[in-house]
Amino acid sequence: MSDLITPGLVALDVHLGTTAHDVITHLANQITAQGRVTDAAELAEHALAREAKTATGVPGGIAIPHCRSAAVTAPTLAMARLADPVDFGAKDGPADLVFFIAAPEGADKEHLKLLSRLARALVKKSFTAALREAQSNQEIVDLVSEVISDAPAAPAPAPAPAPAPADEPAAAGPAATQRPKVVAVTACPTGIAHTYMAADALAQAAQELGIDFAVETQGSSGSTPLDPALIRDADAVIFAVDVDVRDRGRFAGKPVIQVPVKRGVDEPAKLLTDAVAASTDPQARRVPAASAQESADTAESKKESFGGGLKRALLTGVSYMIPFVAGGGLLIALGFLLGGYAITDVADAYLGENTLWNLPDAGLAAYLGAAAFKIGSLSMGFLVPALAGYIAYAYADRPGIAPGFTAGAVAGFMGAGFIGGIVGGVIAGLACRWINSWPVPRWLRGLMPVVIVPLLGSIIASGLMFLVLGGPIARLTVALNDWLSGMSGVAAAGLGLILGLMMAVDLGGPVNKVAYSFAVAGLGAGSLVENPAPLMIMAAVMAAGMVPPLAMALATVIAPKLFSGAERENGKAAWLLGAAFISEGAIPFAAADPLRVIPASMVGAGVTGSLIMVFNVVSQAPHGGIFVFFAMNNTWPFFLLATVIGTVISALLVIVLKKFVRKAPSAQAQPAAAQSAGVAA
Repeated sequence: MSDLITPGLVALDVHLGTTAHDVITHLANQITAQGRVTDAAELAEHALAREAKTATGVPGGIAIPHCRSAAVTAPTLAMARLADPVDFGAKDGPADLVFFIAAPEGADKEHLKLLSRLARALVKKSFTAALREAQSNQEIVDLVSEVISDAPAAPAPAPAPAPAPADEPAAAGPAATQRPKVVAVTACPTGIAHTYMAADALAQAAQELGIDFAVETQGSSGSTPLDPALIRDADAVIFAVDVDVRDRGRFAGKPVIQVPVKRGVDEPAKLLTDAVAASTDPQARRVPAASAQESADTAESKKESFGGGLKRALLTGVSYMIPFVAGGGLLIALGFLLGGYAITDVADAYLGENTLWNLPDAGLAAYLGAAAFKIGSLSMGFLVPALAGYIAYAYADRPGIAPGFTAGAVAGFMGAGFIGGIVGGVIAGLACRWINSWPVPRWLRGLMPVVIVPLLGSIIASGLMFLVLGGPIARLTVALNDWLSGMSGVAAAGLGLILGLMMAVDLGGPVNKVAYSFAVAGLGAGSLVENPAPLMIMAAVMAAGMVPPLAMALATVIAPKLFSGAERENGKAAWLLGAAFISEGAIPFAAADPLRVIPASMVGAGVTGSLIMVFNVVSQAPHGGIFVFFAMNNTWPFFLLATVIGTVISALLVIVLKKFVRKAPSAQAQPAAAQSAGVAA
């Protein structure tokens, strides 16, 4: 496995610039010069994006920039010993030893294990000292190869203290069991370096402090869950993570210290000391007993701003609401396809008076259409309650679901619509989180999530909706619907343009979700005859969201030489993804070249959204792209026309930008690559 690093990937006692950006860019070029990467700029971009999330400098003058990238063809280590140390964000100063870990998108677990062993070895002072004393590139390769080929044992609980000398009395029975017991979970976004370095740093500190310790590394090379007995006996738990903790419900009720994974590397002793202190503090923060949402952690919620929490809650609510709406909308459209648009007036009568063995005069298709329409309508009826319920869930976990659903139902009853659902869900979530924070006796704690929190949360949220907020929000909703219904001409085209731009600006991200949520939320109030505006908005959003992936697919066909092999392969898949309204099909292109792909996508998507509104195209289905043409009445040819126009505009624009607007790093790539080759030689 020594092919992970070769002498050509090592640079000793060199000056590579004054910033982390300079060093990472140089090492990316050096890896490319060794034939292990197809695009140095893409690799550097991914590594710098990872660096922006969490600095990779660690104590001891070490930095470990790392990333996964489709540009990497083989798992690789590049190492530089810097003549002039560079700041990588470590608290104790700049780094002179830099290891760049480059992993392919689909790296196998065996290679990832080797990379994680290197990360663990860098915690050991003897290893880093040997790296600083090495006299040749080959000596560095030998040192690293020895470490990664010798699989160390996983961190285990610290050994028990040595027995007392014979002339000293043994400690009394209870004293022998007073060693604190702490368990931990470590995880970072990439799952290669910090995950394992934090685990080993904590294990070493625990041994020095006399703490019984066990750790679960949730990394890319696999994860072995902690023994349930260790969790049960633990006095406290440490979550040193930058991502969600998998199956955090196992730790329910344990005092918890939650921090970014880098603090596990930088301050392991302090974290362990804090955990031991929390184990004896009755007011210490604990893993919620009813927590099922792994991403909603208490420590992070404490630091989260109100705006950040609101954004997270809204996105959570929308993500759980969409299946109700998507399934319901498609079933309603199927009902129209089978039973005609008059099915809305006769569905209840058909289903109440007829069966499969006693069909209505209109026949089997009409009866099945009535069933599909009714199921879809009932599913759509959950739109506001589900939105409110899962907004509350994002704030307060499972105890918030019932109060949120109830507040959403009240909003629907009062005509407050999706705006009322959002307000009711936020109130319910905040109320439940506040109630859940009350210090209550231990005997009452078990009743909190199943009785007390849902009861009081429902009273507060639904009571405010009935007595104070429901009426004004209902009037606002009516005014909004009237405004949308009255839109025509320039105003409608402008709204379509804005929605189209929003759909393409982040390709499935928060802005895209806001536009989509706005369209979906209006479906419940839309109708072909009385209020078609919400259906037009849905069509505009869906068509605009189809443009980016279709445009990238078309561009790879028109000008294949402007795209890498991986991008051309992604282009083949983007045809189907775009046709099905999956905007994320354009993400691989945007990730590799955001400054040209995203603006080009926005222009085409904006034009499409505007044309949809001008053509008065409607869609009663919230998803499906061209595959739900039957939900567009007789306007589907104009839907296709608007989508094709936007696709062609974006495709041609991205080709022009790629031909005539060069990326800044590309101008430096060749000299840098030459320099790296010279250093390697």
